[in-house]
Amino acid sequence: MVLAGASDRTELASGPLAHIVTFTDELFRSDGTMRDVYPVLAVVASPAAAVEVEAAIKALARLATIPAPPILRIDRDVDGVAALIQTVLESGLGRISNYARTMATELVMLRRERETLFENFRVLEDAFRARNWEPASEIFAHDVFVDPKDEGIGRLMTDGWVEQLLPVSSFGVSGFALHFRNLTKGGGEVVVTLDYVENGEGVAEWVVPFSDLAADWNFFSLPKACDGSPRTLRLRISANGSEPPAPSLGHPIASRRYAARARSPHGDLDHRPLAIKIYSGIPGVRPTALPNSIAPSSLISGRRIEDYRLPLEALRAVADVSVSPIVPDFQTIRFLEHEDAIVCHPLPAGISAGAVANVVAPGTVRFSARAVIDHAEGKPALVGFLLAPSAANLRSEIAILEREGTARRSAYFSGWRDVAAGEPVSINIMLDSPTQRTMNLVILSRAKGDSVDFSWLKVFDFRMVRHFDVEPRGEALHAQ
Repeated sequence: MVLAGASDRTELASGPLAHIVTFTDELFRSDGTMRDVYPVLAVVASPAAAVEVEAAIKALARLATIPAPPILRIDRDVDGVAALIQTVLESGLGRISNYARTMATELVMLRRERETLFENFRVLEDAFRARNWEPASEIFAHDVFVDPKDEGIGRLMTDGWVEQLLPVSSFGVSGFALHFRNLTKGGGEVVVTLDYVENGEGVAEWVVPFSDLAADWNFFSLPKACDGSPRTLRLRISANGSEPPAPSLGHPIASRRYAARARSPHGDLDHRPLAIKIYSGIPGVRPTALPNSIAPSSLISGRRIEDYRLPLEALRAVADVSVSPIVPDFQTIRFLEHEDAIVCHPLPAGISAGAVANVVAPGTVRFSARAVIDHAEGKPALVGFLLAPSAANLRSEIAILEREGTARRSAYFSGWRDVAAGEPVSINIMLDSPTQRTMNLVILSRAKGDSVDFSWLKVFDFRMVRHFDVEPRGEALHAQ
C-alpha cells in the first residue's frame, strides 16, 4: 500500500513499514505489467528517492485506473513518522483495502462458475434436443393420395420439370422426403434441386439413379440445416430416362400457390401438391421411420441454378464436321424437324460429328441427353460429346481425339457410350469445373463393330444446367 523509492530501501526495509512498502524497482514486472499492488501513499526519505517516486507516479498515470498517491516526506525521524503511517494504514483504510481485494477474488471465482454453468447448460440443451428429435422431427407433411387416374407425372419430369414450394419457413429445415409410387427397370437418373425463391440461390442438388430409389418414402438429407433469415424453399424434380419413377401426389388443397406445377400444363397437377414430408433436426441423419437416406451430390450455396435446353434454331443449324477417310453417298448428319433430334450416322472408319455452335453457356456444370439407334436392324454404335471453345478448329479437335483418344486441355470429352437398337440410353455428364466461356457442342459417333448397317443414331432431349454466383440481397419481397 506504500510506494517508496529504491534509494530508500536501506532506511525503510528495517523499519516498521517493511511489510507494507513496495519499492519503485518492484512496481512493474519485466514484461511491463503492474504487480498486484495498490499504492495509496508514497513516502520519500531522500532526494534520489523523490525522483524515482515521481517517475513511478507518472507511469501509474498512464494506466488511468489508479489515482496518483500523495507524497509524504520522512527525511527526519524516519522511525517515528513511519510508525504513524503504519497505524493509519492498518486501521480503517487497511481493512477497506483488504476487503476490496477479497471482493475482486470472489468476482473472479463467480465469473468462472458462471462460465462453467453456461457450458453445462449448452451440453444439457444439446442432449435434450438430440433426445427429443429422435433423430429428426417432422414439421410438415402432404400425405399420399393415389388416384387411379394419375398418369403422365413421370413424363412431365423428362419433358421439363415438376416443382413444389415448401409451405414452411426455410429456417431449420434439415431434409425432406418424397414418395415414389412406382419404380422402373430402365436406366436413368432423377435430379432434385432445392433453392430459395427470393433470390434464386441454390441450396443443394441430388442426382439419384433410378436403382437407388425405393417405392416408398425417400429421405433427401442436408449436411447442414438451413439457417439465416427465414425464406421460401422451392423443390424442383426432373429426370432423364425412358420411364422415370413417378412421384406421388397428395390430397387436393385450396391454395394454388402451394400446389405442384410443371413446365407444361397437366390436369392431374390442378390443386394437387407433391406428397412430401419436411424435417427439422440433426442434419445428415435419417429419420427412423424412413427406409433410406440420400445425400446431396453437390452443395450450391451462394450460386443460382438454371436449367436450360438447346434452342431449336441452333439444332436446325447443326453442321457436319466429320473426320473420316470415307465419303458416304448419304447424309450422315442432319436435324429431324418433328422430333427435335439430331441424327449422327457412324461410318466404318473415322468419326462422324455434328457441331451445334455457341450453345453451351458460361457456368455450365452438367449436360444430359438421350440416344438410341432408331432402326430395328441397326448395328450398335458408340456416342460421345465434345465441348470445344468457340474459336477452335473443330475438325482439328476431332482429329486429335481420334488419334490420341483424349481431347485437348481447352476442350472436354465425355467418353464413349454404347448405344443399341431400340434401347434408349440416358447420358448424364458432370463437368469437373463450370465452363468459363461460351462453347460449341459436338455430337460424336463411331462404329462399335465391323458393320454400321442401319446405325441411325438419334440424339435428343438436350438439357444443360449451369450455376452462377448471385449478389447478396437484403430482405426480399414474398415470392409470388
